Amino acid sequence: MVLVLLLLPLTSSMFVAADDEEPMWRSVGLDPAEWTDRPATEDSPMMSSYTGNAVISMNVSYQSGWTADRVEGTVIIELFEQWAPITTDNMIAHVESALYDGVFFHRVINDFVTQSGDPTCKTIGVYPTTSPSCGSGGTGETIPLEHNENLSHVDGAIGMARSADPDSADSQWYIAETEAHGLDPENRDDEGYATFGIVRHGMTHIRAIADVPTSDEPTGTDLDNPLASGGRPLIEVRIVSMEMIGVADPDGTIRNPVSMAQSDNTWLQDAVLIVGVPLLVVLIGVGITYAVYSQQTNNPLVRNDEESTVLQAEMVMVAELVDPSTEVKDEG
Repeated sequence: MVLVLLLLPLTSSMFVAADDEEPMWRSVGLDPAEWTDRPATEDSPMMSSYTGNAVISMNVSYQSGWTADRVEGTVIIELFEQWAPITTDNMIAHVESALYDGVFFHRVINDFVTQSGDPTCKTIGVYPTTSPSCGSGGTGETIPLEHNENLSHVDGAIGMARSADPDSADSQWYIAETEAHGLDPENRDDEGYATFGIVRHGMTHIRAIADVPTSDEPTGTDLDNPLASGGRPLIEVRIVSMEMIGVADPDGTIRNPVSMAQSDNTWLQDAVLIVGVPLLVVLIGVGITYAVYSQQTNNPLVRNDEESTVLQAEMVMVAELVDPSTEVKDEG
């Protein structure tokens, strides 16, 4: 019984440890076919979704013009982890820590990019009152510039903002509101900028945000402003929240696993299932048998005198019935 009690927590801890290896959202498969509000199509590997890529849901609140109603919307972003592992890990860590919740877009250049991700860009009291460091803030932890031949500034691409130092990207990012290949490394002398994901749904909201009145273009019309610099929105464009919601699952393998053979159990878990469970059953049976035997041995049944007398009488009657020498008297 002691062995059984020792094995139970051991097997339980194995399964708990396995479950803790990945966050829960990693097991949620998302169907890209449901993402319909997409960027413009271009001949690029970024147009396709890839199984297992992390997916972010960004809830935004904005007012596209002075007389427009405030809009609440959701933007879905797929991260290309296979091509930009450092940059995507950085983004995922910030999203999971809720770094971006409540942050506003501090730079919006129509027909170019919408920029956010600075944790110091939060409204203090009444917008646009904010921290003096808004626009130049971050976490203080930078990552190296990460390029991949499959990644570029297609419409809807998300990239990392940085200073003059190529390896200075921190938490700030931008979304291209149109194709912006002038930012690609092959088209620049400063090593360019790194993209690491793309908007899969909600591009309508990104285009509307690009139209908000700004310090460069206060009317909020759809006019291009090539001289734009600061681009601070005059009406708050706020990130309500950002969260990891699952992974891309274009072929349905995560949503509909084919068989147990495709499960991600380790050999140790399989060994526990094959050997450990039957062993536990046997040990429990042995323990119960031993307990019953011990109870009978240590606590024998004791009859009182009356029960013993009745038992003896019954034994005599049985003996007389089976003994052929017993006389049968005729009482007649």
